[in-house]
Parts: sequence; C-alpha cells; structure tokens
Amino acid sequence: MNIRLAHSPDADDAFMFYALAANKIDAGPYRFEHVLADIQTLNDCAARGKYELTALSVHAYAYVRDAYALTRCGGSFGDGYGPILVAREPMSAEQLADTTVAVPGPTTSAALALKLFCPTVRTRVMPFDTILEAVRTGEASCGLIIHEGQVTYARQGLCLVANLGVWWRGRTGLPLPLGVNTVRRDLPTADRARLADILRQSIQYGLSHREEALSYAMRYARDVDAAAADRFVGMYVNDTTLDMGDRGRRAIEEFLRQGHQAGDIPDALPVEFCVNVW
Repeated sequence: MNIRLAHSPDADDAFMFYALAANKIDAGPYRFEHVLADIQTLNDCAARGKYELTALSVHAYAYVRDAYALTRCGGSFGDGYGPILVAREPMSAEQLADTTVAVPGPTTSAALALKLFCPTVRTRVMPFDTILEAVRTGEASCGLIIHEGQVTYARQGLCLVANLGVWWRGRTGLPLPLGVNTVRRDLPTADRARLADILRQSIQYGLSHREEALSYAMRYARDVDAAAADRFVGMYVNDTTLDMGDRGRRAIEEFLRQGHQAGDIPDALPVEFCVNVW
C-alpha cells in the first residue's frame, strides 16, 4: 500500500521521520512517500483530504476532524515555550492591539494562540520562513515565529515581545499544543492503528539514536549550528512526542475549547484518536 506521509521541511519533523526516510525500521506492507510542505499548505491539503498521513496544526484539526483522526504520537507541544512574537524595537504586549503582526498562516496553531492572547490583533499572512527577515528589514513591524528563529532571534538584533507558550502555561497550566500527526479516517481501522505504531517507532528510533537523527535533521535546519538545532529539536521532539498522554490530550481539548468559546473555530470536541486507548 502506498502511503503519502506529509510533513514540514523542518529539523524537528525531519528528526521524527528520519528512521522511515532512511529505512531504519520495518515499514511493513507500506511504501511511504514523503511529501514536504509548509504547515499552512499541509493544513489546506488536509481540508481536501489529500494525504493518508499528514502533519497538521491543532488549530486546523477543528476543520478536518470528520476526515482525519489524531495519533497519540508525533505531537509538538510548547511546554513553557512556544511561538514567539518579535519586533525590531522593544514593544509591549499591550501595543499589539495597534500593530499588524505577520503570521505563518490563518489556520496555524500559532495564529489561534495569538488571537486568544490578543483578540483585537490585526494579522498579515506570510510564508513562515520569511517572517524573521521581514521583521529584521522593517517589512513587518512584528512577527510570529514558529521555526528555529525561536532560538536565534536575538542574534539578529530582534526583541522579544511575548512567548505564547509561557503565556499559555500561565493561563492553563498546560503545554501549548501546536502540531499533531493525523491519519485519514477512510483507511481501514487495522491500517490506521499499524501506521500510527510505525510513526511511533520512527520517533523512538530518533530519540534512541539522537546523534544520527540530528545529523540528518541538520539538512533542514535554517541558519543554526548543531547546538542550536539540537536545542530546537529537543523542544519539539521528546517523550511527549512519543506519546502525548492524558496531559497532551487535555491541552488539545482546552486549546480547542477556548478557540471555540472565543468564536474563532467550530466546535471540535470531543478529540478523537485513531486508536482510542489510553
């Protein structure tokens, strides 16, 4: 069976799927085709049910829950850290209400978190990997950063306005749910369960062979050295990525609940997994 596995061209996703890409684990009866695209493109493709397995923003799940179910593995959570708002000059969070913020896509989790953080904020969509430079050059006065720029922005002379992961944990006591892996519901139940387990094995292999997987992930790292890439990967690929557990599920449910309560997304509860065993 040919399975299209769609994910972002980022160091953390590359780390997660290294074992599959390099044939380090048994893929069973499946032939995996890796499709790389930015997260907003993946969200848009999921709205059309394009790929059998796809990374997805938690925000976007609210719109595709009838077509896709979540897997317990592969989630990216900001546990006291997360997407950051940066500017060229010092700016208070209160000033955001009068600022247009460059965001990486309307259905990214970062964009929803920003709306919950500052409901009146104005946004402008830009490719995620151009936002840091747009802020640095003055093309954008403030930007929402979701990639390796979270650990390198200060080296470019930019100022931190807010860390949405810090804010969310202070608000809820939970990690900020950002990305998830999903499997299309029209696949047979047994295939969905087996594919989820193969994803888990790939993540486990990377965590168990960190240096090897990180070397591969460096191909997708943007303007960072190995130490910074290792730090970034460690933020978003860890034990919670291997199995989000009850805390991760509660974080997703609370994020979607607040998004719906604020009128920003449709009701997406209850959250459903392809293998609903906890």
